[in-house]
Amino acid sequence: MTAPREGGTGYRLVRALTRWLLKLFYAHIEVVGSEHVPAAGSLIIAANHHNSIVDAMILLAVMPRPLRVLANAPLFRHPLIGPFLRLIGALPVHRRKEAGNDADPSRNTDLFAATTAALRGGGAIAIFPEGVTQPEPALQTLRTGTARMLLDAENAAPGLHVTLLPVGLVFDRPGTFRSGRALVLIGAPIATSDLSAGAAPARVLTDRLTAALRGQIIEADDRHTLRLLELVEALWREADGAPKQTNAARVGWLQRAMKTYRSLLDRAPEETVAFRRELEGYDAESEKAGLAAQRLSRTYTFGTVARFVLGEGLSLLVGAPLALCGIVLHILPYQLTAAAVRLIPHTDEEEATDKIAAGIVMYPVAWLAEGWIAFALGGKLALVVFLAALLPTGFFALAWHERFDHATQEARAFGRFLRDRDLPRRLCRQREALAAELVKLVRLAPEAWESPAR
Repeated sequence: MTAPREGGTGYRLVRALTRWLLKLFYAHIEVVGSEHVPAAGSLIIAANHHNSIVDAMILLAVMPRPLRVLANAPLFRHPLIGPFLRLIGALPVHRRKEAGNDADPSRNTDLFAATTAALRGGGAIAIFPEGVTQPEPALQTLRTGTARMLLDAENAAPGLHVTLLPVGLVFDRPGTFRSGRALVLIGAPIATSDLSAGAAPARVLTDRLTAALRGQIIEADDRHTLRLLELVEALWREADGAPKQTNAARVGWLQRAMKTYRSLLDRAPEETVAFRRELEGYDAESEKAGLAAQRLSRTYTFGTVARFVLGEGLSLLVGAPLALCGIVLHILPYQLTAAAVRLIPHTDEEEATDKIAAGIVMYPVAWLAEGWIAFALGGKLALVVFLAALLPTGFFALAWHERFDHATQEARAFGRFLRDRDLPRRLCRQREALAAELVKLVRLAPEAWESPAR
């Protein structure tokens, strides 16, 4: 297997496509800790694995250096994914789970030889040491393969130092088009120079990597608990009068909050369970009403409503013809992609991957068909107009649709207000009561509960 040339054409093309697809699919991707990535030298990027192939795509897109990604061997036989993996010089991992009794140990011997060669050459590899992908916000038991790759490379070349970086991938609604967000937290290098050859160094290093990765992600019992935890963070910030914090600081705060929650379940289980039920009730009612926290204190006067209707309504109306053109040009591939995703059996963590993969196939196929129709009906001029309008109208329609969704949410909230004018005040009082109850509850916890601002 030949490593991708530094900045090689194939790698750069795949990375450019990956960046474009991720920017199109996700509303925002933030990277924190890029200063920890060395500009040169042997490097292993080890990340948690919650979002199937999208995890590797994100690493490929945000890391400033070419990576040799370790991927599950059956993916190399996939008609769509396989060619891209080969273009970037990815390395196949042969898991016993897929091979069963036919597993060939020599294949992973070849893998270790390839990673050793890459690291000795000053390259960078990306690996997901959990070995499996799953959607819940919890770190699975790490395999020792990452540690063994690092130790093998250093043992093969005395004096070689391999940097091991833990990377946390934290997602919000990862499978939702244009609503999902991703946070990439790159931690400080893990100490490796003090490992002793006689003290199970692979196990020791794996334990260090486990602790480091746990420091970069938010672990919760399930996704629903994580959602409630984020609501608790907002309540605490309001009660404490703290300003909004950065995403990286929020991760640290939520980690401490989850530890405190587990402690409270032991120390004050009845009070904690009762508070959670109240929190779930508030969350469900505010979600149903379409009244997010920022809308609860809003006052609806004739002037504010008129300005909103005129401003948003006029913008949407003026942009509607161009947006409609974009929708017409892209409705066929959009619906074909949606139909394909419905037909593909997938788990929650594979949803984003399947949507992106289906879109890569369906959009070009539909565009070719539409281009042929344009040429058949109007000749070269119609084809040129179609091609010129395809991408600009598509992106405009996307922005217009997002603005339309925002206006719809605001209109729905206003309609709920008209039907029940006391609802915002009632929810606001409930929110304040929850914040006060939260302050009392956390006093029972032994942990030092810190403000989000600190």
